[in-house]
Amino acid sequence: MLEFLVRRLLSAILAIWVVITVTFFVMHAIPGGPFQKDKVLLPAIKENIEKRYKLNDPLLVQYKDYLGNLLKGDLGPSFKYRGQTVNGIIAARFPVSLQLGLVAFAIAITLGISAGILAALNQGRLLDYLTMSFSTLGVSIPSFILGTLLMLILSYRLGWLPAATWGTPLHIIMPAISLAALPTAYIARLTRSSMLDVLNQDYMKTAKAKGLPRRRVVWIHAIKNAIIPVLTYSGPLLAGIITGTFVVENIFAVPGLGKHFVTSIYNRDYTVILGMTVFYSTFLIGLNMLVDIAYSLFDPRIKLAERKE
Repeated sequence: MLEFLVRRLLSAILAIWVVITVTFFVMHAIPGGPFQKDKVLLPAIKENIEKRYKLNDPLLVQYKDYLGNLLKGDLGPSFKYRGQTVNGIIAARFPVSLQLGLVAFAIAITLGISAGILAALNQGRLLDYLTMSFSTLGVSIPSFILGTLLMLILSYRLGWLPAATWGTPLHIIMPAISLAALPTAYIARLTRSSMLDVLNQDYMKTAKAKGLPRRRVVWIHAIKNAIIPVLTYSGPLLAGIITGTFVVENIFAVPGLGKHFVTSIYNRDYTVILGMTVFYSTFLIGLNMLVDIAYSLFDPRIKLAERKE
């Protein structure tokens, strides 16, 4: 276990360093800068601002300084949000994105696994066809289209839910459904496929031949093994939902982190782009490590010390 954790930690640090390096140099290779659109600034004032943020230093010096500050946990100041730091922006906005993402993730996991199991246990029947039909719709409809439809129907036509902004549990429902639709459909199809494969294994046939109750065979033996592919997908899914909410956040005016990420790219706010990239990358890699550890809990045959990835 310790050897595995050390190996994965070293590979995670290397991956994050590569992401930082590529993002840093690609950003600076694009013409322009964070103060390019500030036409009201006099050239002398603009030069002083760039000097203050050390944007006039050689690129390698800026890169070295950024890595040094990053090791101290300092993601730097924002160039466009005056008086704010990247650490402060993440601390203030990420809880909103996290809350929305966790609700969407819970919906996707709960409904997706349940629908997949029911479809597999009723293979070739009406419930199976209905479940797969709805999952096809879920995969086909983009989140921004679904969000717009939900807003039109549930808010403007029926008046059941608030159209936008944030603050009460009712504000979470439509954005969470919009985010959860696609992963729910994918998990349902993945669970169904995995469940059918497990049900056709020899050890399952042996368990049935021994006279074990069908419910025990399904819940104790089949689901535990069928859930492993879903577990593999759940780590990147959670990170993707939480860090990829910017489209839905813009539709429903959710004050999350995604909006700042999009704005920072448009404004060429180097420190915010880099800081959020580091944060997202670390979050994703950390969740993948947790998934690897969880493998051994769901399937004792998988030994962490033997994994080479």
